[in-house]
Amino acid sequence: MYKIILVDDEKWVRVVLRKAVEQTKLPVTIVQECANGLEALDAVQKHAADLVISDVKMPIMDGIGLAEQMAAMTANLVLVSGYDDFQFAQKAIRYGVKDYLLKPVEMEAMADCLERWIQGRAMLKEAIGGTEGSLATAEMSAIEQVQQFVAANLAKEITLTDAAALVHLNPSYLSQLFKQQTGGKFVDYVILMRMEEAKRLLIKTALRVSEIAERLGYGDIAYFSNTFKKLTGSSPLEYRKSGGKLQEPKGT
Repeated sequence: MYKIILVDDEKWVRVVLRKAVEQTKLPVTIVQECANGLEALDAVQKHAADLVISDVKMPIMDGIGLAEQMAAMTANLVLVSGYDDFQFAQKAIRYGVKDYLLKPVEMEAMADCLERWIQGRAMLKEAIGGTEGSLATAEMSAIEQVQQFVAANLAKEITLTDAAALVHLNPSYLSQLFKQQTGGKFVDYVILMRMEEAKRLLIKTALRVSEIAERLGYGDIAYFSNTFKKLTGSSPLEYRKSGGKLQEPKGT
């Protein structure tokens, strides 16, 4: 059971949040309710909590202050607000906030959020080969985690939804955050990383082009070759014969 802490200065809101969490029937348990961010920080340490679900506007310490303080913790944070403000959500994400829910929070939205978070927890554990207690999530940015995930799964189908679940973010948030921090789209990054690995395999191994394509998740060798040529300016065989010294087109 994952341990959850609810944070809101209004008791009735905490009641609504508790009901939404409990109705999901997911493997989570609420270990404490708090009225502000400062109380929540103490509660996280006391219970070794896994997730904090907090309101944004609170006295003493608000949700953004809590997010900043939790950036060095392994516990994750989901913020709840009555304002559909993506710019605010971006600020929260920079502090490591994993999701952003709008009031009133209904069971379906809570279930979707918690399911993504639980799935992402499991995927991250598998991706980096660690244990639950040593994930060190607060030490890696969301984008770094996604990049590691892509590198470890080049032969598999890699979707934005899977990547978003990995870092406990909404796919739309991750898409914009990824482009903001890397300068390119997520799908283009996946293709680029596959082609970089293809170049390495072409030069460093004697694998056939079809074998390399298969290793990188391409069942259609023609599609793989066309993609490779589009990005490098040469076919896989031409690239191999040149020893990787062919001049690539500008902008790749």
